[in-house]
Amino acid sequence: MTNSVSPLGGAGRPKVALIAGPTASGKSDLAVRLALRLADRGRRAVVVNADSAQVYRDLALLSARPDAAAMRGIEHRLFGAWDGASACSAADWAARARAQVTALHDEGALPILVGGTGLYLRTLLFGIAPVPEIDPAIRQEVRALATVTAHAALRREDPAAAARLAPTDSSRIARALEVVRSTGRPLAAWQQRREGGIAADIALHPAVLLPPRDGLYARCEARFRAMLAAGAIAEVARLLARGLDPALPVMHAIGVPEIATHLRGEIDLAMLAELGARATRRYAKRQYTWFRHQPPADWPRVAQQDYDIDDIFVSLLRL
Repeated sequence: MTNSVSPLGGAGRPKVALIAGPTASGKSDLAVRLALRLADRGRRAVVVNADSAQVYRDLALLSARPDAAAMRGIEHRLFGAWDGASACSAADWAARARAQVTALHDEGALPILVGGTGLYLRTLLFGIAPVPEIDPAIRQEVRALATVTAHAALRREDPAAAARLAPTDSSRIARALEVVRSTGRPLAAWQQRREGGIAADIALHPAVLLPPRDGLYARCEARFRAMLAAGAIAEVARLLARGLDPALPVMHAIGVPEIATHLRGEIDLAMLAELGARATRRYAKRQYTWFRHQPPADWPRVAQQDYDIDDIFVSLLRL
C-alpha cells in the first residue's frame, strides 16, 4: 500500500474501522471487543472478514474462523462466504466488501474490517489496476519459461520491473512479463491508474497489530496443534474428497498441503504438527514484514500484546 489515508481525516465521511496484522496477532478478538465497546455507546458495529482463507466455508477450523462463542453476539460477514470450488480473487472480495460497507453505512452501522490479507485491503481501499485480459497464448508461453529466462526477458522488455523484482520471484516476474507482452505497457503504468478504491469516500480508523515476534510465533505453533486436536485433519479430508482442482486457492491454504501429505501416509502425526506449525510461522513472518512496511506511514502500528481499545481507537470511540 503506497497510498496514504489519514486515520483521523475524512470529517463528515462515513467511518470504517480496520484491524490488520499477521495471523495469531489477536485481530478477531480485538474486533469483537471494539464492537462490544461501541455497542455500550449505542452504536452497532459489524465485523467484515478480510482474510483470504476465512472466506472459504470449507476451512472453518484450519483458517481459525471465529465460532459463535468467539463472536460473542457480534454480527460477522464474509466469513465462509465462498465455496472452495470458486477462487476468491482480491477483486472478487473487494467488490463484495465494498457492497457490505455501503450496506452497513446505509443501515447506520460501523464496518470493522478484519484480516491479514494485505492485497485484499489494498484493492478495497486504493483500487485495482485496470489491466486488460492477458492473451492466453502469451500467458502460456510466459508461464512455461524458466524463472532465470523470464527475468532476462523482463530486463529487456520492462527494465524497471526487472530491477524492482528479486530474480527468484517467479510469480511476479511472470506477471510483469505477460502484462508488458500482452498490453504493450509495463505493469507499473497500469498500476498508476488504480480504479474502484473507497479510501477517498470514507473516514478510515486503522490499526496494524505487530505484537512481539517470539510470542506471535509461539501462538502460531500452539494454534496449529490445537486445530489438529479440534478436527482439522477430518476437515481437510472432506475437502480432498470433493476432488477439486489442485490449483484452487483453497487447496493451498496454510495447513492443507501438510495435512494432505499426512492423509496420503507420507508423514506421521508428529511430523504433520511440526510442518504445519512451521508453515504457519513462516506465513506470519511474511505478513509481519508486509504490514510493518507496506501500509501508509500514518496508520498506527500497535506493538504491545495487551491491546487497549481506548488508546488505539480513541477518536472512533468519541461518538
